[in-house]
Amino acid sequence: MSRKLFAVLISFLLGMIASTALGGDYLHQLQDQGISTGHSDVAHWGPKADKYSSWTSHSNRLIPVYSFGTKGQPGGIDLNSYIGENSVYRSENKLRGVYGKPTEATLNPAADYMDQTNIFDLQKAALDAGKKNIFLVVFDGMDWQTTQAAAIWNTQEIPYTAGRGRGTHFQEYQADGTTQFGLMVTSPFCDDADVDVNKQIVKNSGGGLFGGYDFTQAGSAPWDQPTDILYLIGKSSTKNGVKHSYTDSASSATSMMGGIKTYNAAIGVGPRGERPKTIAHLAQEQGYVAGAVTSVPISHATPASAYAYNVSRNDYQDISRDMLGLPSASNPETPLRGLDVVIGAGHGVNDPSDKGQGENYVSGNKYLADDDLKKVNVENGGKYVVATRTTGADGKQVLAAAAAEAAKSGQRLLGYFGVGGGGDAAGHLPFCSAEGDFHPGLGVSKKLIAYEPADLTENPSLVDMTRAAIEVLSKNDKGFWLLVESGDVDWANHANNLDASVGAVNSGDAAVKAITDWVEQNSNWNESVLIVTADHGHYMFLDKPELLIRPENR
Repeated sequence: MSRKLFAVLISFLLGMIASTALGGDYLHQLQDQGISTGHSDVAHWGPKADKYSSWTSHSNRLIPVYSFGTKGQPGGIDLNSYIGENSVYRSENKLRGVYGKPTEATLNPAADYMDQTNIFDLQKAALDAGKKNIFLVVFDGMDWQTTQAAAIWNTQEIPYTAGRGRGTHFQEYQADGTTQFGLMVTSPFCDDADVDVNKQIVKNSGGGLFGGYDFTQAGSAPWDQPTDILYLIGKSSTKNGVKHSYTDSASSATSMMGGIKTYNAAIGVGPRGERPKTIAHLAQEQGYVAGAVTSVPISHATPASAYAYNVSRNDYQDISRDMLGLPSASNPETPLRGLDVVIGAGHGVNDPSDKGQGENYVSGNKYLADDDLKKVNVENGGKYVVATRTTGADGKQVLAAAAAEAAKSGQRLLGYFGVGGGGDAAGHLPFCSAEGDFHPGLGVSKKLIAYEPADLTENPSLVDMTRAAIEVLSKNDKGFWLLVESGDVDWANHANNLDASVGAVNSGDAAVKAITDWVEQNSNWNESVLIVTADHGHYMFLDKPELLIRPENR
């Protein structure tokens, strides 16, 4: 029996033992029950209430925004600059400016919510005001319902049924009275575009549905029940009903970091091929340094949109080249400067060919070409101190040593880790469960995710990555901008996996706490700004949230 198969069997047996122990891995048990029977009393995913899983993609739900260091600040930084009476959704003219065209059934004279492009506006205002430390934390795929589920599990009660709530650090932390809460629309410019990845041009955009948000169907808040259960997933229960597109991670991240609406799958470019300067580029121009940290592959949509320009989110190697300051398909003659810190996953995922990456794809690592990894290393004359997953070495220590070297020498830092091979977990950091271990329940694919001991010891955590990035970036006297992405929330929700979803929220929450701890110890909330949000939602409904409470606690 191979070592890998043995590890899978052991993990499976441990999971079975835990999931049958009432009061033990209770949420694992609920998840397995929902997948195995097709029904769960606690929750369902999608428009069919009688089926545990009838939708595995995104939705157009309103997304919570938690800001810190913003309350009482000048206009543009205070969240009130974008919500309530200042919402762009109260003005048809402002909506036209945001969406680049007239919108259908999107005007709401009483709107309290903001738009995802306002996340860029807030960061830019903070940058222009000279705020020294600007953080953006994106929980990929975490909507209000996902956060509520995690909060109920964490508190073992139902702590709220509307509003900001409590149960995670980012909900409860007050940042010396400077925290605020709002909601935002994440709908894109449109669903699709016809692009040429080799020539890096947008030939035509406007395919599929256009974006917008009809509050009469969707509700004025994410805790409202939609009047048409299909509307939020781009469908309609009636023949002539209004339909709007829901975003993917690329379009949404481009909006939050580049300030424009665009088509799904766009990385940093607009529907007509525009290339706006992202907040990271603007920060570097003003003497700041900039970094991106993620629990998923480094060139996935969210970290990619922080810096790269590409007509397709699937052109991973070229995206990595942009992020690391190498010539790419979109910047062949004059490479971008490159981020000062890039830490994430993708290590060990190899593919001999990939048509989605165009003619210049190099056989080997799917996300970062092997030769490119060598080129950027300071040992070969590059600009980055490189830390990679190393057989037999503690991942946290490997990254910490590289961060200390980069901070001391004033060089850049690249951290490249992850679980290799194939399957649902390939390329990511190990996925956590609600209990904080690493054997989450089964998702819709019904494929067991199991890790070898080395997968857990040779990889740092998202918290470790966040601290390493701050250590390097904070050496710059002018200041820094940092993106942190908790990307495994999206994976869990695509898999309709409540166990993994709660675990992912808590993993990301720990990274938020690492940021707030650093600000308290090394800065303050007058010179620091933190935004915690998500790029889009999914479509999970908590039918009986009380069932998330362990039986002995009810």
